[in-house]
Amino acid sequence: MGEFGLIDRLTNDIKLVNTSSLKGVGDDCAVMRYRDTDVLVSTDLLAEGIHFDLTYVPLKHLGYKAAVVNFSDIYAMNGHPRQITVSLAISKRFTVEHIEALYSGIRLACEIYGVDLVGGDTTSSRSGLVISITCIGDAPADRIAYRSGAKPTDLICVSGDLGAAYMGLQLLEREKVASAGQKDFQPQFHGKEYLIERQLKPEARRDVIEALEKAGIVPTSMMDISDGLSSELLHICKASGVGCRVYEDRIPIDYQTALMAEELNMNLVTAAMNGGEDYELLFTVPLHMHDEITKLPGINVIGNITKPELGCCLVTRDDTEMPIRAQGWNHMAE
Repeated sequence: MGEFGLIDRLTNDIKLVNTSSLKGVGDDCAVMRYRDTDVLVSTDLLAEGIHFDLTYVPLKHLGYKAAVVNFSDIYAMNGHPRQITVSLAISKRFTVEHIEALYSGIRLACEIYGVDLVGGDTTSSRSGLVISITCIGDAPADRIAYRSGAKPTDLICVSGDLGAAYMGLQLLEREKVASAGQKDFQPQFHGKEYLIERQLKPEARRDVIEALEKAGIVPTSMMDISDGLSSELLHICKASGVGCRVYEDRIPIDYQTALMAEELNMNLVTAAMNGGEDYELLFTVPLHMHDEITKLPGINVIGNITKPELGCCLVTRDDTEMPIRAQGWNHMAE
């Protein structure tokens, strides 16, 4: 089939839905046109054996997740994703049907979120599957939320709940170990479906961005929670030159997450603070917006921004202050 035959097979019926997409797959470059708006660009790289394990990750789910985590980066700037390019490095053990399954997940994500797939590249790999996705989005200049805008007294907010994706990963890894050398093994996922979904098929929080826009709220700073709440908090505080206080009893945690932590004898708050891959939004708003922000569904106020000399601390249920340390995912750690 060859490289170009594969590309044609994967992309021949793609239809563009954004007016900014002038030309997609089929030329030397995609062509986009933007007027009176700022362009946002994010790139994410996923490598087999580092970011995903195909023992328990279906290729369609992997494609969906690979696209969605890039959309999340654009939403984390208070923007909207419009186009993606997809580049793949493929080893010989993958068939055309395998790559079609991967692409079906990418295309499903694009369809659901209204994003155009406009190009990419393919090459061979000697070490499994590598996926690189670049996402292009836009936002009005006066609505872009950077990491560097948090101010003392700002409220710290998060969407959804935290720690579920990490617990889903622990569950999948446990069942992988249990299945070794066994025929007809049936993993024990009953009652833990939410955790599995959060790990294998996360969703980007477009709904939160739309709710903020409808309410007329522009966050002073924002990030998505990919590497863990603790890491992202420290990123915002460093970029903004501030400190923070986050309260343990305000961190939103799902019931299944709590049960799984108990079953695995793990500290629940540690999992919620450092687990990562939740792809919820962490953002700050001015104190005077407390009433407006608490009216939005699924948004929790978990703390406040302080002066930098007060440092970054987690306040426990017994009012003990513990320094926040970045114990989340570190891509370059051994």
